[in-house]
Amino acid sequence: MSDHPSTEAPPKEDQAAASRGWTRWLGRIDHWISLFEAFVLAWGVILMAVNSVANVLGRFVFQQSLYFSEELNQFLIVLITFVGLGYAARQGRHIRMSAFYDQLSDRGRKILMIIISAVTAIIMLLLAYYAIHYVANIARRGRVTPALQIPLYITFLWVPVGFLITGIQYALTVVRNIQSEGVWISYETLDGYDDTDHTLTGP
Repeated sequence: MSDHPSTEAPPKEDQAAASRGWTRWLGRIDHWISLFEAFVLAWGVILMAVNSVANVLGRFVFQQSLYFSEELNQFLIVLITFVGLGYAARQGRHIRMSAFYDQLSDRGRKILMIIISAVTAIIMLLLAYYAIHYVANIARRGRVTPALQIPLYITFLWVPVGFLITGIQYALTVVRNIQSEGVWISYETLDGYDDTDHTLTGP
């Protein structure tokens, strides 16, 4: 019997279990972010619709518009736009210039997707960093909105949040492409075309 310690690699089962555990945690992070996005976007759209309808009714029925309606809608537009960045990234719905990309092999497209996602993630996180400094600068000035008289920086808080969520989504896309077979344009979306695009209809 040898007294030397074993240098054998860990069993494949242990490696697979560790990989599944890591993937499970990433899935949980993505799940909680998706719930946050769905809540914010749903209520943002609902509040914008209610606010707009109430303002129209006030103007034509009571001859008095809501003094804060325009300001509130501006705030909600910022919220929906920047939180929607992360949602679009999760669904793989951002506009892509794919003429060169589509000509590559599966391996080439996978490598290019990893590079694109990694670079985009870095850019989004840098934008989040600069946006945080911008919001902090506004907060130090103590400015308030004209109608609602709330701190102005609150209306811009969703800008760094949106960039941060989007950066996380693209980082998760990199991880998905490294860990999984196929080409993934987001953590949840496998690259491909809808079947209807290639379906011929009969007479």
